[in-house]
Amino acid sequence: MKIVMLDGDTLPLSLPTGQQDADWDIRAQTPVSDIVSALTGASVAITNKVPLRAETLKQLPELRFICVAATGYDCIDLDACRACRIVVSNVPGYSTQSVSEAVIAVIFSLRRQIMAYASTTRIDWPQAQHFCLHRQPIGDIGGATLGIAGKGDIGQAVGRLAQALGMQVQYAERKGSDRVREGYVSFEQMLATSDIISLHCPLSDSTRQMIDREALEKMLPHALLINTARGGLINEADLADALKEGVIGGAALDVLSSEPPAIDNPLLRDLPNLLLTPHIAWASRSGVGNLVAGVMGNIEAFIQGEPINVVS
Repeated sequence: MKIVMLDGDTLPLSLPTGQQDADWDIRAQTPVSDIVSALTGASVAITNKVPLRAETLKQLPELRFICVAATGYDCIDLDACRACRIVVSNVPGYSTQSVSEAVIAVIFSLRRQIMAYASTTRIDWPQAQHFCLHRQPIGDIGGATLGIAGKGDIGQAVGRLAQALGMQVQYAERKGSDRVREGYVSFEQMLATSDIISLHCPLSDSTRQMIDREALEKMLPHALLINTARGGLINEADLADALKEGVIGGAALDVLSSEPPAIDNPLLRDLPNLLLTPHIAWASRSGVGNLVAGVMGNIEAFIQGEPINVVS
């Protein structure tokens, strides 16, 4: 059995390939133009972000299993996989602890102005007239209202941590929904009443650019926006303008619509109220270890004829 990992450099740990009696090919990265040649003769493909679409899949008659080395699987054409009888599995829940803690960390960083103070203290404090150099207003965490869009494992984990800190948590109904389920508030109410909004939705046609200029203008002027899910949930040009104009108080993004981003991405401008990290909210030691174990477990289960974590 030939097993090919298309973007091995996305994993900080090596896969323990000796556990499987197979021919392994761990590629650092694979351009779209090389996907077919890389997977020719392969029974199993592992991908994190390399897309596998219908035009590609129909040229790979021997491919029987795709393991997505992530929870989100929007890089896979599931309809095409069903037509080609290719089983697709993901790795759910591996990053719940890591991502939820990352969200809380950036809430502290932005709400308490840690970035702003840390970046100027070495220069400004020695010149101060008093012991306390107080400039940017500092907000408490306890008592703040956190709006969460997406009530999956990570969204609920964020909610539990936030409640333990004394925050008020509300979950948003789907944008555009004509009803509000029990335990949710409308998307519009979440926008209008949350001090902090954290996105934990999958990327789909219904969620793409769910945060646009209209949504941003419904948020509180001091509100913070956090996205550790998918960059495509946000209209990036609209957010850059909103941050520059003070429409909202700040944002923390771990994901962008294209990764790595183009140099002209508007969110790469000098925006002091934006905390930007390179898609590493998931990558604590436990998160990485869980992901590697999940990938290997999925492959072992497929080889045994009893695939797990099947999404198609």
